[in-house]
Amino acid sequence: MKQRRNGEGMKKLCYKTLEEMNFDGYLLKDAPERILQFGEGNFLRAFVDYFVDMMNERCGFNSKIVLVQPIEGGERIKEFINGQEGLYTLFLRGNENGQKVNDRRVISSVSRCLNPYTEYESYMECAKNPELRFIACNTTEAGIAYDASCQFGDKPASSYPGKLTQFLYARYQAFGKEKGKGFVILSCELIDDNGKELEKCVLQYANTWELGEEFIQWIREENIFCSTLVDRIVTGYPRSEAASICEELGYEDNVIDTGEVFGFWVIEGPESLKAELPFEKAGLPVLITDNHKPYKQRKVRILNGAHTSMVLGAYLAGQDIVRDCMKDDVIRGFMNQAIYKEIIPTLTLPEEELLDFAKSVTDRFDNPFIDHALLSISLNSTSKWKARVMPSLKGYVEKFQALPECLTASLAFYIAFYRGVRLDEKGFAGLRGEQEYPISDDKSILEFYNAHRKDDAQTLAKAVLSNTAFWGEDLTEIPGLEKAVAEDLKTIEEKGAYELMKGVLK
Repeated sequence: MKQRRNGEGMKKLCYKTLEEMNFDGYLLKDAPERILQFGEGNFLRAFVDYFVDMMNERCGFNSKIVLVQPIEGGERIKEFINGQEGLYTLFLRGNENGQKVNDRRVISSVSRCLNPYTEYESYMECAKNPELRFIACNTTEAGIAYDASCQFGDKPASSYPGKLTQFLYARYQAFGKEKGKGFVILSCELIDDNGKELEKCVLQYANTWELGEEFIQWIREENIFCSTLVDRIVTGYPRSEAASICEELGYEDNVIDTGEVFGFWVIEGPESLKAELPFEKAGLPVLITDNHKPYKQRKVRILNGAHTSMVLGAYLAGQDIVRDCMKDDVIRGFMNQAIYKEIIPTLTLPEEELLDFAKSVTDRFDNPFIDHALLSISLNSTSKWKARVMPSLKGYVEKFQALPECLTASLAFYIAFYRGVRLDEKGFAGLRGEQEYPISDDKSILEFYNAHRKDDAQTLAKAVLSNTAFWGEDLTEIPGLEKAVAEDLKTIEEKGAYELMKGVLK
């Protein structure tokens, strides 16, 4: 960060110049490095590093984070972070209880950033730090995978679990079987049971590399691999606004980060973690529990399910971004009816928790700072509908012996959206009025819809619902579903998607 000063050009922003600027926020100058974080990207800096910063301020957590780049390259971001002494400005923006919010905070929980590909020894030296206790990671969905080509002598191993195994072995060598020198490992990747899957990969490397039974026992007994659920939309560096933001701030920040106000983190782990990680004491939306899965189900079914059940129909009805959908009474009403009357009744968490979360969804979708394009959400809608909407539809049928009208309509919207007009080297195209739009999914799915593009509503509904490759089962076996979807498709053909939405509102 740099500060503008009366024609003197740009000055580096460090602790001294923050004070010179009469900086009146919280700033942690010195603290032990107690957290190693694999991932220097926007999400973790707006999520984990923010929560740590808040714990530092509110309850004296007194911890700094060492960032480790999990993949090769990215020297520029490392140079920016280290050049700013780990400091960066975070903006959390959106709606909260219907009110526009734009909060700014300088984050001071990060100490430095390391590239293990060029600073391997410095990276491994962190394993000898007796204060280090926590490891956080977000290496993308593909990051937690076993790569047989990784060798113990690689500096570093190319896969993230391989790097972590090397690091854990260095820790074991430094402290042996000393109690309390293992790690609490917080996996934030977007896969099921992320912590457990990471532990499996680490144990597989330890076995393959023949690192010894005592080390394997130490991994199991002295380290806690936590599966977690993360929930915050992070929009990252605001490229189009950066110059004006820096002008307003009075300093140049090369790693400004932005995200939505809403944030929620569920950590599956032992009760003892609550004392070690005082999120609750700091008043933060972080829950430590013995089972994170009901909360994941809540997010997938309500937040993601609302997206998937609404956006394709809304696009066919003429909308282009999520926020504008929230300004349309019919589309918003359709989404709310799907959430409150058809999805929530199928879930197991206490009703008050479900209703509070559902209320936050409307605020999040109405975020004035995020232009969330419906077409970007439409990518891979086949697998999304199966994971996000189908369980609610089946749960509703099982509970009430009736079809949920909005979720049934959402299946018709999905089919109508995928009813393309042309498949060529450019891709598969659908038609909204006179305007073509891209349909993006697996090749086999696009080829299926291209082969059925001239089917009538009844034939197409039967072909799609009976395609077990899509759904893992034959959906025509759900009583009345095939007929209802075919009728909804006819309504879309004859009157349009908007009219179908109107027709199912109660």
